[in-house]
Amino acid sequence: MQQMFDTVLVANRGEIAVRVIRTLRALGVRSVAVYSDADADARHVREADTAVRIGPAPASESYLSVPALLEAARRTGARAVHPGYGFLAENAEFARACAAAGLVFIGPSAEAIALMGDKIRAKDTVRAAGVPVVPGDADPRVAEAAREMGPPVLLKPSAGGGGKGMRLVRDLAVLDEEIAAARREARASFGDDTLLVERWIDRPRHIEIQVLADAHGNVVHLGERECSLQRRHQKVVEEAPSVLLDGATRAAMGAAAVEAARSCGYVGAGTVEFIVPGGDPSQYYFMEMNTRLQVEHPVTELVTGLDLVEWQLRVAAGEPLSFGQDDVRLDGWAIEARICAEDPSRGFLPSGGTVLALDEPAGDGVRTDSGLVEGSEVSSLYDPMLSKVIVHAADRPAALRKLRAALAGLTVLGVPTNAGFLRRLLAHPDVVSGAMDTGLVERDAESLVPVGVPEEVYAAAAAVRAAELAPEPRGGWTDPFDVPSGWRLGGTPKPLAFPLRAAGAEPVTVAAPAEARVSPGAVRVTVDGVTHSFRRAGAWLGRDGDSWHVADHDPVAAALSGARHGGADTLAAPMPGTVTVVKVAVGDEVEAGQSLLVVEAMKMEHVISAPHAGTVTELDVVPGATVAMDQVLAVVAPREEEAG
Repeated sequence: MQQMFDTVLVANRGEIAVRVIRTLRALGVRSVAVYSDADADARHVREADTAVRIGPAPASESYLSVPALLEAARRTGARAVHPGYGFLAENAEFARACAAAGLVFIGPSAEAIALMGDKIRAKDTVRAAGVPVVPGDADPRVAEAAREMGPPVLLKPSAGGGGKGMRLVRDLAVLDEEIAAARREARASFGDDTLLVERWIDRPRHIEIQVLADAHGNVVHLGERECSLQRRHQKVVEEAPSVLLDGATRAAMGAAAVEAARSCGYVGAGTVEFIVPGGDPSQYYFMEMNTRLQVEHPVTELVTGLDLVEWQLRVAAGEPLSFGQDDVRLDGWAIEARICAEDPSRGFLPSGGTVLALDEPAGDGVRTDSGLVEGSEVSSLYDPMLSKVIVHAADRPAALRKLRAALAGLTVLGVPTNAGFLRRLLAHPDVVSGAMDTGLVERDAESLVPVGVPEEVYAAAAAVRAAELAPEPRGGWTDPFDVPSGWRLGGTPKPLAFPLRAAGAEPVTVAAPAEARVSPGAVRVTVDGVTHSFRRAGAWLGRDGDSWHVADHDPVAAALSGARHGGADTLAAPMPGTVTVVKVAVGDEVEAGQSLLVVEAMKMEHVISAPHAGTVTELDVVPGATVAMDQVLAVVAPREEEAG
């Protein structure tokens, strides 16, 4: 048996790099972080024993650069590489390159990665092992098979997962367009645009089984995780165990997952994902196997008491599992919420900015896995997930309550996040009852996003402005004429009022409240007899997981800007990102709703369409251009009949 590694390079960034470093430190193993220019001061760099710069900000020139990663390992004397998830974690060529360089890849073999990474081969392999699979077909018969099966069908990239490139098609009239879009995203994300198509099961549950296998032939499963709360095929909340499964179904699915792992000679920690009809959980179908650690692995850790990163390291070092299937016990309930840089009030578009204030929940049964520190720069270059809040309690109702309370205590100011949205989602009646499916979030998302800005938010912002105007006392005395009290000669005092504008809302003029207390980092105001407390930083206010950017509004400057850019004729970037496609040129005639440009951020595409029929009079970007949120991209002047 090999000895535990003395130095491990973590080939990732953000919260997963911090998570892996935590276990390495607990085991007394030296950690090596890698970073791009954009991450020079990131948390994972600060917490590692050693850190190596590997290239410029774009992932293709840093975190995806195999030569740079191998050179970093050589320079620091690392004996093994932990890939985390994302980037190169499921890249068979990277695993082979590590082996060729004399490094241990902390994960399965390159052959297992390649087999299970090809969804077509994976389905054939597990089907041969007796594992049920979803009906479907693959290239070159994707379009033909989709039409034969009839809608609804799901298009999926063969080479990758994580929801990227997936398209649910309910109308065959748009099939060709959706196939083209899926291929484009698959090629951009995985370098391979091969697709497969599967029968879509309406109102399905997404349940996955954690497996752990060593190099000595031992394979166990560690129970299931329910991952049905998803948006755009991306998981947002996960829990263990699942309220849907009874003991017999859990055992059957676990056994199927073990057989799937055995069928490819799997070694390490992996996850076998199943689609399950909510009305009949005994009819489960294999979807795919993720040959890496999962984002949601903490919920399994909390109900089993096992550190999965530690077992990845031990298995990679040649140790056998010290326990068998009968030794695995599930204790209590764990739920995880993914905190992402996205703005629910703007259709969940990716967000960015500088973290001005940060409060992360902790305490008994509460865990936060995070890559953030105050001052962190969140850009559109990488995945939008910032952190995860995970709780453990004796039962599911207690875990739901604990997670809602933890999210209420989370503050991220400077970057819009989905924390408040998730807190409301966890109170949804169907979530509380356990009657979930993978379409629930999409169906009810709108009802979970508050309309407008609460009155007390504006009051708090006005109180902060008033406090900022107050003079500093000099020698214990303040000149009453310096106090912004609204006092007027020979008249009734008029309350101070401030023109304000919250992001995405119309401007308002708000009087400073009579009852307010402003202190560094906080503000408390009383409105209609109710007192409200907020965390504050700059123009940002936060409460119960929600945040608002409330800035001063200059109506003259706003009017000039609107006139200059053509008002409703202007097409602006809805998010910070990169222009990937430009379909028009200045002078082109376009129709209302016609696709003009595509902006990509955090691996998500957003199509910019013409607001009306007209002529493109300005085009300020080219493919590859980096744009800021609300930056003008183009102007479409309406046709005379449209304008009239």
